[in-house]
Amino acid sequence: MSQVVGVFGPGAMLDLPERSVVVGGLDRWDMHAPGAFRTIEEPRLARLLYQRLAGDPRLGVDRPPDLRTPPVDPNDKRVTRPPAIEAPVFPEWFVCDTVEGDAPGRRRLVRFGDLKPPARKEHVADDGRRRRASPVRFVCGCTKGHLQDIEWRRILHGDGTVCREQMWLVDAGTSADPRDTRVVCDCGRSLTLEELFQPGRLGPCRGERPWIGDRDPMPCDAPKGLNLLTRSATNTYFPQVATVISLPPSEDELSRRIEQHWSVLQKAKSADWLDIAREANAAVGAALEGFTNEEVFARIQAMAAGAGGTDQAKDPRLAEFELFSSGRPLIGENSSRALLHAETLERRRWDSEGAPELRGIGSLVAVHRLREVSCLYGFTRFEPAALANDDLEDVGLAVEGAPLGRSPSWLPAMESFGEGFFLTFDPDALAAWLARPALRDRARALEAGVSAWERARRQRGLQADRATLGERVRPEYVMAHSLAHALMTEVALDCGYPASALKERIYVPPRCADGRPQAGVLVYTASAGMQGTLGGLVEVTGRFARVLRAALERLGLCSGDPVCADHEPGAADEDRALHGAACHGCLLVAETSCEARNLHLDRALLVDTVGPEGAGFFA
Repeated sequence: MSQVVGVFGPGAMLDLPERSVVVGGLDRWDMHAPGAFRTIEEPRLARLLYQRLAGDPRLGVDRPPDLRTPPVDPNDKRVTRPPAIEAPVFPEWFVCDTVEGDAPGRRRLVRFGDLKPPARKEHVADDGRRRRASPVRFVCGCTKGHLQDIEWRRILHGDGTVCREQMWLVDAGTSADPRDTRVVCDCGRSLTLEELFQPGRLGPCRGERPWIGDRDPMPCDAPKGLNLLTRSATNTYFPQVATVISLPPSEDELSRRIEQHWSVLQKAKSADWLDIAREANAAVGAALEGFTNEEVFARIQAMAAGAGGTDQAKDPRLAEFELFSSGRPLIGENSSRALLHAETLERRRWDSEGAPELRGIGSLVAVHRLREVSCLYGFTRFEPAALANDDLEDVGLAVEGAPLGRSPSWLPAMESFGEGFFLTFDPDALAAWLARPALRDRARALEAGVSAWERARRQRGLQADRATLGERVRPEYVMAHSLAHALMTEVALDCGYPASALKERIYVPPRCADGRPQAGVLVYTASAGMQGTLGGLVEVTGRFARVLRAALERLGLCSGDPVCADHEPGAADEDRALHGAACHGCLLVAETSCEARNLHLDRALLVDTVGPEGAGFFA
């Protein structure tokens, strides 16, 4: 299920033993049998998708979409037709293997319809010999997500000549160099695969959508038209997934009620002011019934800090951060059915000796149980789409992407249960760190990397706007992100969890009304099923000082030093320009664990290295 709501969602190409297929769109999912799917209730995520995708082809209804699991096999023998996902054959051009007597390196190009039925695994040529066929390695697509077979005959005979002669794929060498592979027709025409990389060589994009089975009704305006795509390459599919941590229903209900009366409640100056509002406005009084003035005022402040009123109130991360950092002894409830159960730990429980490295940590929360809901809402090809420019950027959905169906009224989602720990940084310590001259110098070096990233992308003809990076360019985000990676690596060693099973969520919300910076980190693990996990991450909170100390000690010296520590973002190429002192020897983790593709990292913002000094938050 997690693979379908991710790397193998609608529009993704998948290799099977005998052929390649493209995962069918939502219209091709068999969801009609009883018990074929479950509906996942997560109103905050559904509202966010509706708000951000209104008018977008990725959502085809004028209401919040339903969130459904992919088809689930009920394992019931009485069900004669279990739920399934249709996956049409793609590409439809195949290459035949050579048999004894064939010229070496010369293989036939045939269509899927020319293969011998019913299995269509072999091609029978004029000589009567059978040859196994496998899908051709190359297809073409565009940055809008469209995908189609390469029109080999049209490209080979570019002058419009109608030719039905046999075409061949001829390998002139043993390497995978495109210059060594030619497409040859018996009429004498030929071209090298290298020529297919030339701009415009593949022709205009027709908007083909084989996962849906139609053409896009809107003309394709991809700036570079069709581009060559290696079928099994990693850039063929970038899923767009929105993820939230479920909050207790009462928390979400309070935000919803405040949203309904935001025009009045945004004027609140204190908790006592709310008594007047309750009495003067009966509707407001009814909406706030059951909630104390202090709870309501705290939520209003958090929502107002989002610089957008009711719009920002729907941002999941802002609500998550506000709840986790609330300081409440009990967050959620301690029950097997609870969506969230956490407790803010007293400082003496995790900092009994006043460890120096813990001075900058404001609070520590043990998250005994959480639910993570992830929803697939689109995808891109060639490169990930930029996210919407929001103050809390990670909750913004991708600006553009390909739809999962013709007019989706529901979206595939999955829920996972797990546990973890959450920490905040002391606002005063953050402010003092941001004011350090050494930190400002380091921040300028990282800023030079962002400028280099913009230049490199523009030189490649790609869109480049630092606004799409959102808060990730802020020093406090880079520092918090780097600490999350260091903690995940250390926790994996300390409690036995596989490093790839751990995840992160970085919170850098807008500044408070008094201008103080805020930041938080959630390190957690989650798996499908109600059983959650075994409590290993929660136990880390009891020895957090030792774990943090060990994590920081590992960062002082990297096996890649001095190259790693002396990395200059402003002189690096594209993505490498978006990180400082970080490499596989110190900070990089599995990309499934990282929310930022292993970018925006710099251990120099945590500790002193053999390169930059004085900029570390814990130095």
